[in-house]
Amino acid sequence: MIGLALDPLAKRALVEDLGDIGDLTSAITVPPGSGSARLVARTDGVLSGTSVAEAVVRAVDPALEVTWSFSDGDAFHAGASLAEFSGQARSVLTAERTALNFLGRLSAVATRTAHLVGLIEGTGARIADTRKTTPGLRALEKEAVRHGGGVNHRFGLHDAILVKDNHIALAGGVEQVFTRLAARTGHMVQVEVEVDTLAQLSELLALDHARIGQGLPPVVHAVLLDNMGPDLIARGVAQVRAHPAPVIVEVSGGVDVETVRGLAEAGPDIISIGALTHSAGCLDFGLDI
Repeated sequence: MIGLALDPLAKRALVEDLGDIGDLTSAITVPPGSGSARLVARTDGVLSGTSVAEAVVRAVDPALEVTWSFSDGDAFHAGASLAEFSGQARSVLTAERTALNFLGRLSAVATRTAHLVGLIEGTGARIADTRKTTPGLRALEKEAVRHGGGVNHRFGLHDAILVKDNHIALAGGVEQVFTRLAARTGHMVQVEVEVDTLAQLSELLALDHARIGQGLPPVVHAVLLDNMGPDLIARGVAQVRAHPAPVIVEVSGGVDVETVRGLAEAGPDIISIGALTHSAGCLDFGLDI
């Protein structure tokens, strides 16, 4: 799916730079002829975005070539030469900024993810993204999370059910939400419910426990413990592990480099972090002629 969308995405990005006229500076100052340039990392990181960078190059000039020395998911150090761009010199310059913008953004997501994955190594927990992505770049940013060693949460509102606190409030409570879920969801739809307190968690698990006791399939596949500290998470995990059906435990809220290890050691399966994508920043790359 990403592959089918790359070319139009690259073209839209280039329109922002080139408008209807093109690269005025290169057209006026650079004579026709071939040239090459090295893509150089200015900082340490993890690479992501090679496919969309290549789409930019194709859109500018199909005759341009990119030869990669690193692949998506590879770690690199400052000063590393990651790729070589070769072809018409004007085309190399025209493609430069848009390609580097994509690479910088996506590699920053992969790098941030890899850092957090490293911080919880050995705990058994996994780092996941959220829907807090740049509009139009969700598929690429979620791919970058995978390049950094993380896992993807749902891709949108369409592919799984995640009942959040506002849904519970508007529905009238946990029991009302559960009743509607039990009546409307089938075996092909994954259901996760966010809880703000252990009392809500107990109520939710009790409702599903009773259903299982009647010989019916469980409704809830995962619970999200929102904005809880390690002690509460550990107690919540213990409740879930005692449940008669397997339930994934996700935690979210208040997660950063200082807190992530303690949260992971409390025993959840997943730690979801919006900052993987919404606050990743941009890595610094240069294209050196």
